[in-house]
Amino acid sequence: MLQVQEIREHKDAYITALAKRGIDANEVLNAILKADEQRRATQAQLDDTLAESNSLSKEIGNLFKSGKAAEANVLKEKTTTLKETSKTLGDELTAVTEELQKLLYTIPNIPNTLVPAGTDENDNEETFREGNIPVLADGAMPHWELAKKYDLIDFELGVKITGAGFPVYKGKGARLQRALIAYFLDKNTAAGYTEYQVPHLVNEASGFGTGQLPDKEGQMYHVGEDDLYLIPTAEVPVTNMFRGDLVNESDLPILCTGYTPCFRREAGSYGAHVRGLNRLHQFDKVEIVRIEHPDNSYKALDGMVDHVTEILRELELPFRILRLCGGDLGFTSALTYDFEVFSTAQDRWLEISSVSNFEAFQANRLKLRFKDSDGNNRLAHTLNGSALALPRVLAGILENYQTPEGIKIPKVLVPYCGFDMIS
Repeated sequence: MLQVQEIREHKDAYITALAKRGIDANEVLNAILKADEQRRATQAQLDDTLAESNSLSKEIGNLFKSGKAAEANVLKEKTTTLKETSKTLGDELTAVTEELQKLLYTIPNIPNTLVPAGTDENDNEETFREGNIPVLADGAMPHWELAKKYDLIDFELGVKITGAGFPVYKGKGARLQRALIAYFLDKNTAAGYTEYQVPHLVNEASGFGTGQLPDKEGQMYHVGEDDLYLIPTAEVPVTNMFRGDLVNESDLPILCTGYTPCFRREAGSYGAHVRGLNRLHQFDKVEIVRIEHPDNSYKALDGMVDHVTEILRELELPFRILRLCGGDLGFTSALTYDFEVFSTAQDRWLEISSVSNFEAFQANRLKLRFKDSDGNNRLAHTLNGSALALPRVLAGILENYQTPEGIKIPKVLVPYCGFDMIS
């Protein structure tokens, strides 16, 4: 959530920056400033009314003590009017504050100057590419056929139990999933991240805190009776562990990692590109989250990109890194790098990680602050990244490591799996 003071000071610059997202923000930013002016004017009236009421109350007390009951009763009538006025002003303040909050929730984060202009994924900017795309033997299969051939994943059984997009992993497929999770967590903790196991359901405040609500409400599974949401990513519960906190500057940076299943409705997703593991309603992901000093957050972002790069190098998968354009940038992000692994059998790139700096956008919603060396309370910066999302990593391994004899296991995963070949 943007800060009203920043909007007031940088409105024209914000309008220009949000145009990178394809948004004409002039009207809504004006509405925000108008609502804030009304809020401040109403607050000032309320403060003056309450101050006058308190002053009269003291005066009435003194009059009664002095035996001047008649004069005191005249003033009591005035305090009754003031109380009615303060009640009206309080209701008006609540209403305009709620309206201001709703308006602020509709505005996405301001893109960093590094974000390229563009309307969709076709305008993203490739910044790095590494790894050789393997040449597969004749008869190479996409991962969903390999999964069936080697009895690794049962998509039909998932449909029977729940519905499409809820696969059942079995045998060596399940073991490979477990190996990837353990490997990712070990890499993250070795890099200084503290591991957490967090709830898979969150309340509404958590959804608003990290920006999934109201922006992604239609993509989240909602448990209506309890008013809870199934998490779309571990980012939500992990970051919300610090909601409302005031941390010391010396506590920064705070590094967290966690594995969770993730749940996304993926409404409107159809076609050949959603086959198999390409797009699921439930999938596993290991996440990294950082709470950073504002002066260090972009250095930290570069470090997170390097960290994910190292993991993909060890998996020996061909990958590339994209800097997302304004039209493809997530609602809460100021700058995002996407990692994609090449799916040789599908002849296409598959997104496997997004690494983002949200600057103070989430922290403002979360009221996550730190006390600096001058004793001032300041908003922290938050960052997160997938390290990594499993379905498309698994798809990439199955497809790129397939041979006529079977599917090889990346060397780094063999100690975790206990086998080096699926045959």
